[in-house]
Amino acid sequence: MQNSPVIKGMAAGLVLALVLLLALPAAAQPDPADRETLKTIYEMYVDYKEEFPQVPDITVPEAMRLNQEDKLIFVDIREPEEQAVSMLPNSLTEKQLLANLDHYRDKKIVAYCTISYRSGKFAQKMRKKGLDIYNLKGGLLAWVNEGGKVYDQDQETKRIHVYGRRWNHPPEGYEAVW
Repeated sequence: MQNSPVIKGMAAGLVLALVLLLALPAAAQPDPADRETLKTIYEMYVDYKEEFPQVPDITVPEAMRLNQEDKLIFVDIREPEEQAVSMLPNSLTEKQLLANLDHYRDKKIVAYCTISYRSGKFAQKMRKKGLDIYNLKGGLLAWVNEGGKVYDQDQETKRIHVYGRRWNHPPEGYEAVW
């Protein structure tokens, strides 16, 4: 019975299943280069955050969850030429937000830019005017490095405007534009 083909097949199947289960957590982790990129982005953001410490942040995973539930609106405060390259899903420009502010008060308003320095300054100014607005921690760079998608005027894209060489930290497979 020990040499039965059925028993050998079952044992091989169990071994394969165990190997796959053990490999899943490792496969779900970003590779070391991606972790280093994210670390760099978040370290840069921490330095910038010193200029607007009272502005509350929202993390990329939390923003992704709320966006899936249609509970937030992103405000892209970058320049039009940056926005033309790509934007986060469900985004307005600063001009669109300000023109229809009352229309968006029932949503969580989240400002962003390349790494969320300019959006942090914008959120700081808007909070002083009484708007409950948050800043996306790490901005567009953190979003795409955490697996978020971006869109141009027509469809999903793998291009992001990174503002300049210092912020050239797109994930593998993305084209940086500046």
